[in-house]
Amino acid sequence: MKQYAITAPETLDATVALPASKSISNRALIICALAGGQCLPDNLSDCDDTSVIIRAMNDMPETIDIKAAGTAMRFMTAFLAATPKGTHVLTGTERMKHRPIKLLVDALLQLGADISYEGEPGYPPLRIRGQQLSGGALEIAGNMSSQYISALLMIGPVLSKGLELHLKGEIISRPYIDLTLWTMREFGADAEWTAVDTITVHPKPYVQMPYLIENDWSAASYWYEMIALTRQRDAEVRLEGLMDGSKQGDSSVRYIFSLLGVKTIFDSKEPGKTTTVTLRKNGHCVPRLEYDFVNSPDLAQTFVVTCALMDVPFHFTGLQTLKIKETDRIEALKTEMRKLGFVIRDRNNSELIWNREYCEPEALPAIDTYEDHRMALAFSPVSLLRPIAINNPHVVTKSYPQFWHDLQTAGYTITEQEK
Repeated sequence: MKQYAITAPETLDATVALPASKSISNRALIICALAGGQCLPDNLSDCDDTSVIIRAMNDMPETIDIKAAGTAMRFMTAFLAATPKGTHVLTGTERMKHRPIKLLVDALLQLGADISYEGEPGYPPLRIRGQQLSGGALEIAGNMSSQYISALLMIGPVLSKGLELHLKGEIISRPYIDLTLWTMREFGADAEWTAVDTITVHPKPYVQMPYLIENDWSAASYWYEMIALTRQRDAEVRLEGLMDGSKQGDSSVRYIFSLLGVKTIFDSKEPGKTTTVTLRKNGHCVPRLEYDFVNSPDLAQTFVVTCALMDVPFHFTGLQTLKIKETDRIEALKTEMRKLGFVIRDRNNSELIWNREYCEPEALPAIDTYEDHRMALAFSPVSLLRPIAINNPHVVTKSYPQFWHDLQTAGYTITEQEK
């Protein structure tokens, strides 16, 4: 097993070209394919999740292996069901075969899809025979994964009757749903919220067009974390390719980190244009952080690590989807934070709490990543305060393939060793 030992630089002063948004890339790829497009959007993400969709669209093999890409599994399930492209088996890693997909399959079956389970019912792999679907009204739980909802919405324009989606109960991760609707409209779709709990997609075909994808606010979060954790008062990081007013849900990172002493400065705030964002310390930090991550659950690991290392007690809610991510992120965080000397408590499978409860830290902690890219990304900045090693560091390729290279460019020393 490979392991990276990470040593932080004495001074943090770096310019970083962030990766393209994985969320927008994956949506744009599905929409372009539904539009019959032959050209790819510009500035596509080079991460694993996007690469598996590109390969699937190019080759369309009988068995499509999306590996560990949860987004690809959900989006490709709906895409393959709604397009007459033959019969395919959609599969992935062993972990993927234990990530539930029943709610999405049931919804597609109600729309007339031809999908069957190749293994355990409710989980991949799936056998999908593509065909023209009629669409119509559909009612699903609003607290299901937003990727399920997005998968259904994106096929709406190619359904003969369109789609009227009623979301029952609490609606979680609404910014990701809004991002999907925004991307759909960029390609000519007629899709909008028509009530507080209803989205209507009219059967209006997508339009092929050139499209530029902005860079990733989720990737920016780890550089925000570095500015928050470093003891260097004049530390500065410049992040290229971000947009003020971004539709990415994780752009909320700029507001949350302002509570932890990080200032965000945009070179330009011209609507619809990317720019460089400069991060600096602002000298102010809240004594305790309480935050509901229901709209941005992928930021939770970053803030758990940051707050504990900054000695800021926290109570984070809205984390119910963390149990079914690449790993059980709630349990993974509790386990790995103990290696650093912090006892994190959970509640109701949806909350994480730290009230300055400590344990004996390991002298040279090595963080296990559980095949989860965000474990490696969120724990690496700890090196600014204490020695840290990351096991199976290659997992970052899922969303940020150039991360280790970017750290080295910023002055970090990374020593590879076999464990």
